[in-house]
Amino acid sequence: QVQLVESGGRLVQAGGSLRLSCAASERAFSPAGMAWFRQAPGLERQFVAVINRSGTYTNYADSVKGRFTISRDNAKNTVYLQMNSLKPEDTADYYCAAGNSLRTGRSEYDYWGQGTRVTVSS
Repeated sequence: QVQLVESGGRLVQAGGSLRLSCAASERAFSPAGMAWFRQAPGLERQFVAVINRSGTYTNYADSVKGRFTISRDNAKNTVYLQMNSLKPEDTADYYCAAGNSLRTGRSEYDYWGQGTRVTVSS
Protein backbone atom coordinates (compact mmCIF):
# COMPACT_ATOMS: atom_id res chain seq x y z
CA GLN A 1 0.00 0.00 0.00
CA VAL A 2 1.43 3.33 -1.05
CA GLN A 3 1.96 5.84 1.72
CA LEU A 4 2.08 9.59 1.35
CA VAL A 5 4.07 11.52 3.94
CA GLU A 6 3.75 15.27 4.27
CA SER A 7 6.25 17.58 5.91
CA GLY A 8 7.03 21.26 6.24
CA GLY A 9 4.15 22.57 8.29
CA ARG A 10 4.92 24.94 11.15
CA LEU A 11 4.03 28.25 12.76
CA VAL A 12 4.71 31.26 10.54
CA GLN A 13 3.83 34.94 10.66
CA ALA A 14 1.37 36.49 8.26
CA GLY A 15 3.10 37.50 5.05
CA GLY A 16 5.63 34.72 5.37
CA SER A 17 6.30 31.67 3.21
CA LEU A 18 6.41 27.91 3.64
CA ARG A 19 7.07 24.97 1.38
CA LEU A 20 5.24 21.74 2.05
CA SER A 21 6.47 18.43 0.71
CA CYS A 22 4.70 15.14 0.12
CA ALA A 23 6.72 12.02 -0.61
CA ALA A 24 5.27 8.75 -1.89
CA SER A 25 6.69 5.55 -0.45
CA GLU A 26 6.97 3.62 -3.72
CA ARG A 27 9.22 4.66 -6.60
CA ALA A 28 6.90 3.15 -9.20
CA PHE A 29 3.93 5.12 -7.96
CA SER A 30 2.99 7.68 -10.60
CA PRO A 31 -0.60 8.82 -10.29
CA ALA A 32 -2.20 11.03 -12.89
CA GLY A 33 -2.99 13.68 -10.31
CA MET A 34 -1.43 14.77 -7.07
CA ALA A 35 -3.23 17.33 -5.02
CA TRP A 36 -3.24 19.31 -1.81
CA PHE A 37 -6.28 19.79 0.36
CA ARG A 38 -6.64 21.62 3.66
CA GLN A 39 -8.92 21.42 6.63
CA ALA A 40 -9.37 24.20 9.13
CA PRO A 41 -10.83 23.47 12.58
CA GLY A 42 -14.55 22.85 12.38
CA LEU A 43 -14.65 23.00 8.60
CA GLU A 44 -14.72 20.46 5.80
CA ARG A 45 -11.59 19.46 3.92
CA GLN A 46 -11.21 21.73 0.89
CA PHE A 47 -9.32 21.55 -2.36
CA VAL A 48 -6.21 23.70 -2.64
CA ALA A 49 -4.30 22.67 -5.77
CA VAL A 50 -3.68 19.80 -8.18
CA ILE A 51 -0.97 18.95 -10.70
CA ASN A 52 -0.83 16.37 -13.47
CA ARG A 53 1.84 13.74 -13.99
CA SER A 54 4.00 15.78 -16.33
CA GLY A 55 3.56 19.04 -14.44
CA THR A 56 2.04 20.75 -17.44
CA TYR A 57 -1.39 21.25 -15.88
CA THR A 58 -2.20 22.86 -12.56
CA ASN A 59 -5.39 24.11 -10.97
CA TYR A 60 -5.88 26.16 -7.82
CA ALA A 61 -8.62 27.18 -5.49
CA ASP A 62 -9.53 30.83 -5.96
CA SER A 63 -8.46 31.59 -2.39
CA VAL A 64 -4.81 30.66 -3.09
CA LYS A 65 -4.34 31.68 -6.73
CA GLY A 66 -1.32 33.90 -7.18
CA ARG A 67 0.07 32.98 -3.74
CA PHE A 68 0.53 29.19 -3.82
CA THR A 69 2.39 27.10 -6.38
CA ILE A 70 2.19 23.33 -6.74
CA SER A 71 5.04 21.44 -8.35
CA ARG A 72 6.13 17.86 -8.76
CA ASP A 73 9.42 15.98 -8.95
CA ASN A 74 8.68 12.54 -10.36
CA ALA A 75 12.26 11.39 -9.91
CA LYS A 76 11.82 11.91 -6.17
CA ASN A 77 8.17 10.85 -6.10
CA THR A 78 7.47 14.15 -4.35
CA VAL A 79 4.96 16.95 -4.77
CA TYR A 80 5.47 20.38 -3.28
CA LEU A 81 3.28 23.28 -2.28
CA GLN A 82 5.06 26.62 -2.14
CA MET A 83 2.96 29.02 -0.09
CA ASN A 84 3.74 32.73 -0.17
CA SER A 85 2.03 35.78 1.33
CA LEU A 86 0.43 33.59 3.95
CA LYS A 87 -2.66 34.82 5.74
CA PRO A 88 -4.18 33.77 9.07
CA GLU A 89 -7.06 32.20 7.12
CA ASP A 90 -4.55 29.78 5.57
CA THR A 91 -4.23 28.12 8.98
CA ALA A 92 -5.20 24.47 8.57
CA ASP A 93 -4.02 20.91 8.39
CA TYR A 94 -2.72 20.34 4.86
CA TYR A 95 -3.18 16.95 3.24
CA CYS A 96 -1.54 15.44 0.20
CA ALA A 97 -3.68 13.26 -2.05
CA ALA A 98 -3.09 11.15 -5.13
CA GLY A 99 -5.27 9.47 -7.70
CA ASN A 100 -6.17 9.12 -11.34
CA SER A 101 -7.99 12.41 -11.42
CA LEU A 102 -7.35 16.11 -11.77
CA ARG A 103 -10.64 17.17 -10.27
CA THR A 104 -11.27 19.10 -7.08
CA GLY A 105 -13.50 16.68 -5.18
CA ARG A 106 -12.14 14.71 -2.23
CA SER A 107 -13.74 11.50 -3.47
CA GLU A 108 -11.61 11.63 -6.64
CA TYR A 109 -8.46 10.69 -4.73
CA ASP A 110 -7.60 7.23 -3.46
CA TYR A 111 -4.46 7.90 -1.43
CA TRP A 112 -4.08 10.37 1.42
CA GLY A 113 -1.33 11.46 3.75
CA GLN A 114 -1.72 12.07 7.46
CA GLY A 115 -1.47 15.84 7.17
CA THR A 116 0.89 18.57 8.27
CA ARG A 117 -0.22 21.55 10.32
CA VAL A 118 0.26 25.11 9.14
CA THR A 119 -0.44 27.91 11.57
CA VAL A 120 -0.28 31.52 10.39
CA SER A 121 -0.19 34.12 13.14
CA SER A 122 -1.41 37.66 12.63
